[in-house]
Amino acid sequence: MITIVSGLPRSGTSLMMQMLDAGGMFVLSDGERKADTDNPKGYLEWERIKQLPKDPGLIAEAEDKVVKVISQLILSLPAGHEYRIIFMQRPLPEVLRSQDEMLRRRGNADSIGDNSAIEEHFQRHLIEVNKWLAGKTNMLVTRVHYHRVLREPQAVAEEVAAFLQVRLDIEAMVRQVDGSLYRNRMK
Repeated sequence: MITIVSGLPRSGTSLMMQMLDAGGMFVLSDGERKADTDNPKGYLEWERIKQLPKDPGLIAEAEDKVVKVISQLILSLPAGHEYRIIFMQRPLPEVLRSQDEMLRRRGNADSIGDNSAIEEHFQRHLIEVNKWLAGKTNMLVTRVHYHRVLREPQAVAEEVAAFLQVRLDIEAMVRQVDGSLYRNRMK
């Protein structure tokens, strides 16, 4: 079994990875992307996963582990493995605001004021991903709303543990949730 945490960038995937790590799951991460202002508790990413479209066999390294696979790459998951996918969901205006803020902090002054075209692209992308996932018998999916993690971390941690059918340290998972890091709210 391979556990995947997926979603759009800035949708709460790092938070879920932090929760699963604290809960006792083995995380496939290389530490290459360091914690920063945008994600002070770290990203818990595996740089090689970006090669998934060209080298789908590399996912075998994630057997019995959890790995982050952003939604743009999830369509490259190969058959031949059983997957449990935690798909993080967050309102698109917040995702876009968070991405804009991150780009601005990194010195990209060319952030886009009107995100309507990007939002429409993301909506189409999510429809495509959901259709693809629905047709896969080797993939079980649960959707976790970012706001619910913030409001009900204990309930979400328990539900995730039940979905994954693994014993997790629920209290340690709950301690990873820091509402002060929720900075890009919808107005």
